[in-house]
Amino acid sequence: MIRFLLIFWCTLTISGELLAQETVQWRGPERSGKYPATGLLKSWPESGPALLWHVDGLGKGHSSAVVTKDRIYLSGTLEETGYIFCFSPDGKLLWKVPYGKEWTESWPGSRSTPLYVDGKLYMMSGFGNLFCMDAGTGKFIWNVDLFREYDGRSIKWGVTENLLVDGDVLYCTPGGEKNNVIALDRNTGKLIWSCPGKGEVSAYCSPLLIKLPKRNVLVTQTANSILGIDAKTGILLWSHPQPNKWSVHANTPYYQDGYVYCVSGYGQGGVQLKIAADGSVKQEMWRNTLIDNRMGGFIVLDDRIYGSDDSNKGWFCVDWNTGKDITTEIMPGRGVVIYADGMLYCYNDSGEFTLAKPAPAGLQKTSSFQVPYGEDQHWAHPVITDGKLFIRHGSALMVYDIRQK
Repeated sequence: MIRFLLIFWCTLTISGELLAQETVQWRGPERSGKYPATGLLKSWPESGPALLWHVDGLGKGHSSAVVTKDRIYLSGTLEETGYIFCFSPDGKLLWKVPYGKEWTESWPGSRSTPLYVDGKLYMMSGFGNLFCMDAGTGKFIWNVDLFREYDGRSIKWGVTENLLVDGDVLYCTPGGEKNNVIALDRNTGKLIWSCPGKGEVSAYCSPLLIKLPKRNVLVTQTANSILGIDAKTGILLWSHPQPNKWSVHANTPYYQDGYVYCVSGYGQGGVQLKIAADGSVKQEMWRNTLIDNRMGGFIVLDDRIYGSDDSNKGWFCVDWNTGKDITTEIMPGRGVVIYADGMLYCYNDSGEFTLAKPAPAGLQKTSSFQVPYGEDQHWAHPVITDGKLFIRHGSALMVYDIRQK
């Protein structure tokens, strides 16, 4: 019997698959905008890559597609109600389930991208309704009203957060004076800890978990501050000022080799912080106020930061170590950026989708096309998986084949 158990344990350990937690989340496996796909095209025809299929009828929304092994999930708003849509890999609608009232004021539509973890979906509405549902059927497992139960507060453009899970712990930011950032049991929705933070309202930020040898640190942003929180206890370890005109800090922080980078729009710009080996203290290393990406994300490659700015001056490249702008050839526009297989995928707010490669002068454009379907703002972050590019534009989802033949 003991021999059998040892063999069984070794099999699980070697294969890894049975022990691994299948997670599909905001901006890729590490929330960094980098996708692990390989064998992708380095240039496209003038009309763009081959369109495999597209669907309409998703309603208003700015969230991304969630692509698992055998399903595609999206959130959208029809009239005043938010829905989760579930599609097959070839675009057939399998089900859609309403989850309640959704944001219909300025820039209407669903905000947050669903989070998939081991057969369950998690999402937060623009009105602070946090819920968990069965990813196979759409049946609700639990839900929490963050405004009523955790003194959460509404903000100008609706609360927005792409949720984060580590093991059985779900992190989110109600933005209450008492319950500013909380950790919940993802299976039951029960509270694990609550952190008062700085008592500021939430700021559209999707948090990052930094795993250090002695401590895991949750890094997020509220109205005027960057927060570093002990992920096990909820104790606020440090904060750093990061105010801007509208208290919008919609980009996920980034961590590399002891340094955290956060960037905000409306002229605030980016700041790099050095944190101690145990994550307990921080020190500002540099700040660049000229590069002020609002919500399009950024990519860090080979000690360079790629993205676009809020004032529409163009796409930029910044030195990770100094914060200095090293771009000499400007690619116009502003928007969202992701990365895969040596190339940058830039989706600007006029609907042009550009393939570019890192270059000494910043970015070198190789191909582009105009997104053909959908309406309203081009704000949803694209997704790359299984050699396919998923672009959400309002009520439409487009799926392109970007594999090398």
